[in-house]
Amino acid sequence: MTTPLTILRDVFGYTSFRGAQQSIVEHVTNGGDALVLMPTGGGKSLCYQLPALLREGVAIVVSPLIALMQDQVDALQQLGVKAAFLNSSLGADQARSVTSQLQNGELDILYVAPERLLMPSFLSLLERLTPSPLVGEGRSEGALIQGAIALFAIDEAHCVSQWGHDFRPEYRGLTVLHERFPKVPRIALTATADAPTRAEIIERLQLESAQQFVSSFDRPNIKYRIAHKDNARKQLEAFLSAEHPDDAGIVYCLSRKRVDETAEWLKTRGWDALPYHAGMSTALRNANQHRFLREEGVIMVATVAFGMGIDKPNVRFVAHLDLPKSMEGYYQETGRAGRDGLPANAWMVYGLGDVVSMRQMLDSGDAPEERKRVERQKLDALLGFCESTACRHQTLLRYFGEAHPGDCEQCDNCLQPVDTWNATQAAQMALSCVYRSGQRFGVVHLIDVLLGKSNAKIQQFNHQTLSTYGIGKDLSQAQWSSIYRQLVAGGFLESDIEAYGGLKLTDTAKPVLKGTQEVWLRRDAEPASKTSKAERASRTKEGYEAVTDDPLWQALKDKRMELAKEQGVPPYVIFHDSTLLEILNQKPQTLDEMGRISGVGQAKLLNYGDAFLQVLEEG
Repeated sequence: MTTPLTILRDVFGYTSFRGAQQSIVEHVTNGGDALVLMPTGGGKSLCYQLPALLREGVAIVVSPLIALMQDQVDALQQLGVKAAFLNSSLGADQARSVTSQLQNGELDILYVAPERLLMPSFLSLLERLTPSPLVGEGRSEGALIQGAIALFAIDEAHCVSQWGHDFRPEYRGLTVLHERFPKVPRIALTATADAPTRAEIIERLQLESAQQFVSSFDRPNIKYRIAHKDNARKQLEAFLSAEHPDDAGIVYCLSRKRVDETAEWLKTRGWDALPYHAGMSTALRNANQHRFLREEGVIMVATVAFGMGIDKPNVRFVAHLDLPKSMEGYYQETGRAGRDGLPANAWMVYGLGDVVSMRQMLDSGDAPEERKRVERQKLDALLGFCESTACRHQTLLRYFGEAHPGDCEQCDNCLQPVDTWNATQAAQMALSCVYRSGQRFGVVHLIDVLLGKSNAKIQQFNHQTLSTYGIGKDLSQAQWSSIYRQLVAGGFLESDIEAYGGLKLTDTAKPVLKGTQEVWLRRDAEPASKTSKAERASRTKEGYEAVTDDPLWQALKDKRMELAKEQGVPPYVIFHDSTLLEILNQKPQTLDEMGRISGVGQAKLLNYGDAFLQVLEEG
């Protein structure tokens, strides 16, 4: 009798399950509903792909993105799984062919967009399906026969939440699955859901009776670093030059204009950078995404329009040049790095301007006041994370209701503990300057007043006569900028949209001004100097980075790229970097030894084993 572990080994090439995978697979295979919260790169797809192969019939997977469907199907077909997708990218003849395969019981897994699934004609088609005659062909003799539909999988389930960062109204209609197919098990999966979002998923998808499987949200292979913004382009260039001169990565920017300008600038500096945002034509977006997925070392500069469901496992960094909207957004975006489990970086710079801009966007939007309130709370949580002096992994996980012991050695605060100082007097000066000048000026002008500068604007408003004029000369402009940024992040000040971003006091500021509350702030580190190649080499002479200069490693990557081009798939669909690294380290001499490498299943061993053994022999 075929078992989950047998299929895991023979089809997917893994010898053991990770975390709760086995419990989830067994629960769904036995007909149970499930809600699965598992971090990006944690192996969510296996939680429905294995039951799809163990149960009789076809698994219907609801996925929100065309690119995600294409990647998943490419990867499954490489493993010998009968998989297909139905979405708007297919021509009429192609769609008819897939529909015919579905009707004839020739598919193990079918990916569909929520819009397609909810079409009355498609729902009727699913109800008319008859049990598959293909028992025994890749199926267990003891498979549970429940009809022609093995299960429904709802991927990226957080899209159902109106408070979520990727709300898709179509997901609300997926309650129809429970109503029209009550005996078919459903599994909803997401990598990002705080407690309110989780509750809404359960309510909207009618999963009250589903078993919940909540994995650790920790991504220990990701190093989190946040710095204050001080010439963001130069900071980005120093980061890339020092740590990722040839790596694939994503750079997130808030606006389309900034995306275009940053991508163009990176090109002039020698990087293979591409833009991606909703203002581009669909053809150009798709072409850029195709290159990012199928080529090595490409940097995608993008708005948040890019990334959900992107399966590229060897993204070595995610950089933010602007502040995301929430902790969920930050977690999901940074989680696109290091999906293969190898070391990766989450790097961000942000400044006071980001805080003011983000709050202005929230306040000026058309959303109902209740939603604005929720979004402000989410932004405040992110600002607190940015300014925190505690372990980043610990703070991030606490937001999702998970404990972490701290001292991760994988974040800036643990590797270089931050100094704090009693900034009560400086905070009083800064807040008083806001009050004395009428609570309608931006931070640049306020700092000029504190430093006692003489310019046209100060003369125009007669601010040289204020009691706060020149009282802050003991601190530098950069220090005052840091103080104001932290006071805004801490909720002592807020931007006034009617005053074009001018700062005004909040009720929280009153105890500080009265002297009944102390203010402690973090002391910003000096900008890091550019790391030389020699320093980088000595610092990373062990681990993944050490292999990048190995000729045999490059030869293995070249062979992977050659095979990928022949197959018309991304290189990682052939083998992940982690599998390639194990091949390099273990240097198998026979097909039997190659078959024991993690990620080498029977189909890939048959198709590619000899080719990689030849590379090892010649190397």
